[in-house]
Amino acid sequence: MAETGLAARLYRGEAGLNIVGRRRAWFTIAAVLVVIALSSVIFRGFSLGIEFAGGNSFQIPTSVGTMEQAEARADEALTSAGGGAHVVTAQRVGGGGGEFYELRTTELGAEQAEAVRIEMGRLFNIDPAEIASNRVSEAWGSQVTNRALLGLVIFLALVTVYLVLRFEWQMAVGAIFSLVSNLILTAGIYSIVGFEVTPSTIIGFLTILGFAMYDVVVVFDKVQENTRGITANNNQTYGEAANLAVNQSLMRSINTSVVALLPVGGILFIGAGLLGAGTLKDLGLVLFVGMAMAFVTSITLATPLLVVLKNRDPRIQAHNKRVQARRAAIGRGETPAKPAASRAAEPRDEEPVTAEPDAALAGAAAPKVGARPGGKRSGGARGGRPRGGGGNRPGGGKRR
Repeated sequence: MAETGLAARLYRGEAGLNIVGRRRAWFTIAAVLVVIALSSVIFRGFSLGIEFAGGNSFQIPTSVGTMEQAEARADEALTSAGGGAHVVTAQRVGGGGGEFYELRTTELGAEQAEAVRIEMGRLFNIDPAEIASNRVSEAWGSQVTNRALLGLVIFLALVTVYLVLRFEWQMAVGAIFSLVSNLILTAGIYSIVGFEVTPSTIIGFLTILGFAMYDVVVVFDKVQENTRGITANNNQTYGEAANLAVNQSLMRSINTSVVALLPVGGILFIGAGLLGAGTLKDLGLVLFVGMAMAFVTSITLATPLLVVLKNRDPRIQAHNKRVQARRAAIGRGETPAKPAASRAAEPRDEEPVTAEPDAALAGAAAPKVGARPGGKRSGGARGGRPRGGGGNRPGGGKRR
């Protein structure tokens, strides 16, 4: 007996979730979220790392105490010798006996940075020479941003060409729309929550593009399979066939997303959270957020937009009207007319076949549709002359 749970029905593509039919709700929700994300990016901005905003970094040996103690004393040194500068981020880096705390601060002048380093040595009770100091210019971050934007444009152009050649232009539009929405929403989450943007974030940001595109292609491949030759029958509209494809590929998309998010979650929560590997946090965070958003947008935005675009095609419009007319006829108890293509394909008899009254034929096999009956014609022999008797004379008497 087949299982009837939601998971089992999802695996068989029988869940019947009306995702495409609720496209207006998805578009409305996406529009509201995109407006919120863009508003946060424009008015609130991002929390930029020193690679983009410029600043200084100090490497302090872990022997001075915990990271919280190191950050507190560094803030004290910055307040007294740094002219009001403060610690932006603190993380533990290195390994194998060479671990240290990296404290990133707002931008300092050369004399201020040296004074802060000396003051940190006094507060930590170590030789100032053990504290390394570096200054990062924001120009380097600008170069990274420009190259990342160039890579994004090239990626979108190549993906568009591939989708047009592999599928059709409507699918290319739906995929790009889903992809851009994913990027905007991911950027909005970074802006709203205040996650720090670093070069690792940019790398992860570009990495999620490939995952998001893979998820969309999987769904579109099933849509293309379900809608191939759809205008030859009047059983399903294009939107219904596309919605069935989404249901049939939904469990595969869920499995792919879960398998991808598990190792990324391990990097983020175990590596960065428990083990304190701060260098993994920036990469793991953007991958986790971006992959989760990619799954949502590929299901709720890409295919529904494809259906909207395809429904503008005159052929699809005519097909959808035929499907609706057929269902209306069935609802009225009428026998719907078959499509012209189906009627033309049906074989026809050259002569009407009359039922054979002989009871002996009742148990014979029914002839195939369009086949000529194998029995003799009722009414006489070949040529129209009756057998037996003397022609048309009554009683069958012989001619004298």
